Amino acid sequence: MAPAEVLSGKVVSAQVRERLKQQVAEMKEKFPGFTPGLAILQVGNRDDSNLYINMKLKAAAEVMPKLVILGVLKCIASLNGDPAVHGFIVQLPLDSDKPINTEKITNAVAPEKDVDGLSSINAGKLSRGDLGDCFIPCTPKGCMELIRQTGIQVTGKRAVVVGRSKIVGAPMHDLLLWNHATVTTCHSKTSTLAEEVAKADILVVAAGKAEMVKGEWIKPGAIVIDCGINHVPDSTKASGKRVVGDVAYATAKEKASYITPVPGGVGPMTVAMLMQSTVESAQRFLEKFQPGKWNIQYNQLTLKMPVPSDIEISRSCIPKPIDQVAREIGLLPDELELYGQTKAKVHLSALKRLKNQPDGKYVVVTGITPTPLGEGKSTTTIGLVQALGAHLHQNVFACVRQPSQGPTFGIKGGAAGGGYSQVVPMEEFNLHLTGDIHAITAANNLVAAALDTRIFHEQTQNDQALYNRLVPSVNGVRKFSEIQIRRLQKLGINKTDPAALTKEEVNLFVRLDIDPATITWQRVLDTNDRFLRKITIGQSPTEGGFSRVAQFDITVSSEIMAVLALSDGLDDMKKRLGRMVVASNKRGEPVTTDDLGVTGALAVLMKDAVKPNLMQTLEGTPVFVHAGPFANIAHGNSSVLADKVALKLVGKEGFVVTEAGFGADIGMEKFFNIKCRYSDLRPNVVVLVATVRALKMHGGGPTGLLFHNLSKQIQNARLFGVPVVVAVNAFKTDTKAELALVVQLAKEAGAFDAVECTHWAEGGKGAVALARAVQRASQTPSNFRFLYNVELPVIDKIRIIAQQIYGASDIELLPEAQEKVAVYTKQGFGNLPICMAKTHLSLSHDPEQKGAPTGFILPIRDIRASVGAGFLYPLVGKMSTMPGLPTRPSFYDIDLDTTSGEVNGLF
Repeated sequence: MAPAEVLSGKVVSAQVRERLKQQVAEMKEKFPGFTPGLAILQVGNRDDSNLYINMKLKAAAEVMPKLVILGVLKCIASLNGDPAVHGFIVQLPLDSDKPINTEKITNAVAPEKDVDGLSSINAGKLSRGDLGDCFIPCTPKGCMELIRQTGIQVTGKRAVVVGRSKIVGAPMHDLLLWNHATVTTCHSKTSTLAEEVAKADILVVAAGKAEMVKGEWIKPGAIVIDCGINHVPDSTKASGKRVVGDVAYATAKEKASYITPVPGGVGPMTVAMLMQSTVESAQRFLEKFQPGKWNIQYNQLTLKMPVPSDIEISRSCIPKPIDQVAREIGLLPDELELYGQTKAKVHLSALKRLKNQPDGKYVVVTGITPTPLGEGKSTTTIGLVQALGAHLHQNVFACVRQPSQGPTFGIKGGAAGGGYSQVVPMEEFNLHLTGDIHAITAANNLVAAALDTRIFHEQTQNDQALYNRLVPSVNGVRKFSEIQIRRLQKLGINKTDPAALTKEEVNLFVRLDIDPATITWQRVLDTNDRFLRKITIGQSPTEGGFSRVAQFDITVSSEIMAVLALSDGLDDMKKRLGRMVVASNKRGEPVTTDDLGVTGALAVLMKDAVKPNLMQTLEGTPVFVHAGPFANIAHGNSSVLADKVALKLVGKEGFVVTEAGFGADIGMEKFFNIKCRYSDLRPNVVVLVATVRALKMHGGGPTGLLFHNLSKQIQNARLFGVPVVVAVNAFKTDTKAELALVVQLAKEAGAFDAVECTHWAEGGKGAVALARAVQRASQTPSNFRFLYNVELPVIDKIRIIAQQIYGASDIELLPEAQEKVAVYTKQGFGNLPICMAKTHLSLSHDPEQKGAPTGFILPIRDIRASVGAGFLYPLVGKMSTMPGLPTRPSFYDIDLDTTSGEVNGLF
């Protein structure tokens, strides 16, 4: 008979690669930006493993450019969770000084990504015939492809497999069996091997022994697949050896109808099948997950009437494990830092990974001038995201502020939303969360301690004594620290040798010469305590008579909180922390935290606080809870970082909904002019929350509705070029006629749309109309613009806000404010944005003036600087940065059930 036709793996694998390239091109055309991803995990540095990996790299480069090689074993969990990786193999053998359980490692690979088909789950599925629901090891899969190339049907044929390894022999047996061949497996201990081979219509040899199967054993016309790679001595070769298979090729070729050569037969097919399995995995991923569309499990609400208390509703919901929420929204396991089952921090590496992803739609929720009880902005924010996510199936994130424990135990009792629109668990949300506020307290008070201590030491020591202590000799060597080098450079002293400074330079270096009368930095506490509003420090005899009047503020009013909220990364936060001005020296120059030498320590205290906190709503949509700056002396918005990460995670068609504190004249104006200026983010929609209750307050009574405030706040939002949707937050005391009238007049006042909302009583279902209106508004052009140019003089910027946002006819700067304008302009801070600190209960400075007053003069009694955060804040009227407790604080109702461990009384 004629010699066997050679089954060239090189030729067939090239055909496979061409087919795969076409399939990948079709994927990319249908899903722009999508590429199948293959990762290879290598342990050690074996030469043979490096050779195999290089082969895979070369093949992958043709088909799909996204291939990653990792050398860290713990990366398995990360790769399992990475939606950009569709195939993942562990290069065997594992090369390590310590024993490694290979099976444990291969079984750690997620079965749906195990493109080598080596996990027990994939092996089990193959053994029971689930060929469409598993991955097949690449070598047997390549062998099967070569057999198909012959055109000979496998069904009914007698097949013999020589070898029983988990990688080739055993899966080859199963694959032939479930392709309807009658299969016999032989091995080195088979006593009648020649007889069994002689029966084979299809012979697959993977024994690992050079030319073990003789040509004369082979049945005439058989298909012979040789998987072996062996080296035998050959003096004619430069290397002194040549590669042969497990079959005696020269004699077998004379009897078989088809035969694979070695090399160039099965080898190239193995790599091609790896690529094919990866593409198949990517196709399965696309069938199950639409790129840019989360596969998220929403919680079904069981609504009750009357609506139970907030804590009852919160307890009735079983939150998803927070790592599940993270997986659903596309975060990787190593981007998550768990704090129990229901909250986690998200590493900023996620933002770096997603930097090339397009941002989603950006929505800010604000409100009309509120009553003292608030009008439900937080509740509306949560209701809106539940509607967009759980009911309209959009990718959506809420980004909200972390509440201070002061108001929680004082008057509000909680700030997680309300009714059926809440962040859960509410007790976790309202109490310590992950400790960010405590970190700010520690950092702030470290600055205060460093400040007063520096004044004390400068008063009690001469220059040389100070210098010796600031730059001590350690083992006979004196050396400046990095932060001291920065101070020297700031002073214009370009020296690094402590011994080289002159007496005058030593004096400049060691003397901050802080003027105690100019100190603006206060100590903080996250508790409402009115008796700390004014205190005297330094009363102990050990303080050498240095005492001064000071005060405590509440922690969320600390500039460090504003710095956290406006930073766009760890490096930016550290720089901002170092720029914070705490006082002036006796020459009128600003003294910063960097001058105090405390910048690095502050960054260390804040390194975890900079990571956004992940939680969820009642209906299972994700929430970032991060930062909580005051909305009067600070800008009153959650963090830039949380918004940026969320905008990347939701994708181009998704939504990020964030809330601005107080009314639109305060929180929204600062959101636009401060937060958006620093973040470079541009909003698409404003949601303005209004209530009949608040409009009646502005109307002067329980029956009179006055719409001037609503109209003015709509106008304020439109000044920035962003479409406005009015959310009329319905209360059970409202009539249908009242609600309909508010909707009508809001539209007449220029709102893009206005809708009645019942999310407090119905959750996301009650905000679906609002969600649809927001979707429509987001499709319209947003011609966003800032209200003022920061290069304008300080007074002009204040006047623009007062006249255009508040309705004032002009401003009046009291002497102290005039002096600060001159000081800050001279110190180089005149080009900072303005953060007006005024009452939230009126558009004017007088909380008793309701509606939309005009023609008033806005008094500016003082101006202060948050240079690290990046704004000046004029003080309009009197206000306290340390709230007090009411006669009956909310803590009267808060208690701990010591049996169950549950917190009761948060409402």
